[in-house]
Amino acid sequence: IDPYSGTTISFVRGNVTSLEVQIDHVVALSNAWQTGAFALSADLRKAFANDPLNLLAVKGSLNQQKSDGDAATWLPPLKSFRCTYVARQVAVKLKYKLWVTAPEKVAMVKVLSTCPKLALPS
Repeated sequence: IDPYSGTTISFVRGNVTSLEVQIDHVVALSNAWQTGAFALSADLRKAFANDPLNLLAVKGSLNQQKSDGDAATWLPPLKSFRCTYVARQVAVKLKYKLWVTAPEKVAMVKVLSTCPKLALPS
């Protein structure tokens, strides 16, 4: 089940369905670079890019739609997953000491205000 849409994705290993499921960087690599990853060591950047906390198997078309968007420009269409998604972004940004833009903060606060008891994942 795709967490971004809630739909079931039929996947069979091979070329036919390989675009149906993609691995998304919850905090996009370009967003991370723009918000502080440029200052990380090469080893830390590699750890960030491969950190399971920041990786999520999702519907390919939604990963493409999100592209390098942050919470201010893209949220999962499945509203019940938005709190989990934003909490995960916050956890990743905290872990790697990345900053949040003003519009991103507004969007994050708006989403997280609907789920105040949600703990950050680790």
